[in-house]
Amino acid sequence: MRTPTASSYRTIHPGELKPADWHQFILGAVAPRPIAFASTISADGEVNLSPFSFFNAFASNPPILIFSPANRVRDNTQKHTLDNVRAVPECVINICDYAMAEQMSLASVEYPRGVNEFVKAGFTELASERVHPPRVAQAPAQFECVVQDVISLGTEGGAGNLVICRVVAAHFRADIVNENGIGVDPRKLDAIARLGGDWYARITPASLFEIPKPVRTIGIGVDELPAHVRESDVLTGNNLGRLGNIERHSLPTADEVAAFRAAEPRVSAALGSGDVGELHRLAQQFLEAGDVAAAWKVLLAA
Repeated sequence: MRTPTASSYRTIHPGELKPADWHQFILGAVAPRPIAFASTISADGEVNLSPFSFFNAFASNPPILIFSPANRVRDNTQKHTLDNVRAVPECVINICDYAMAEQMSLASVEYPRGVNEFVKAGFTELASERVHPPRVAQAPAQFECVVQDVISLGTEGGAGNLVICRVVAAHFRADIVNENGIGVDPRKLDAIARLGGDWYARITPASLFEIPKPVRTIGIGVDELPAHVRESDVLTGNNLGRLGNIERHSLPTADEVAAFRAAEPRVSAALGSGDVGELHRLAQQFLEAGDVAAAWKVLLAA
């Protein structure tokens, strides 16, 4: 795996660019970001609905979601959502799927105070159970929250304001729940995420992949791979990470490697070529097919 050098990068320090230009770099690279489609109400009972991509989940017990309505970069003004949660510390964070992407984007228009974005964007208000702001009926998941705190991160345009939300009720559309009834099936959620500029991402089944979590095992690590594997011009960082996730006691024995070589003519052909790259390409084929044990047998045959 080839390692990039320092000359491969453009280095930027905060303050060297105009805030609007720095804004584009940070949002373009820190991506994709989930979208908090937040509904709030004002002290006068006016409903507001607006999307925020400075958002994520930060704890499950108690369940905490945090989003950040940033001060507008161009004029340092604050958004109605921020005013609302300070006046009425409640919100509903609705999750957006692809079917509602254009409507969600329309709701981000800076309408005057008092305009209901549910109406403007064509969404349906659904009464919440434990908080005053309504849910978005079209959203596949909705989190009713009380606002525990609002933390200002600065005073200039672009400064964030962390809205710390504790979930008091959650609603998941039945068709997105896993078959075992625990959790959400990402293949059915059809979620969208925010990138930089006008760009979004759609999480489709074709874009999903799984990585075995190394939470119950102690992998040997990339540093324990044979030198010809670590320094390969063929194997990628992903390949090396998957190989390094094996436990030492699970490595193939010499007898298993010999038996595999005898049964798999492609191994002998790769060895006979005299090009270690051929062996690596064969191992890569097994890795991409999910057969880590076979890939290890190929590599250990060297």
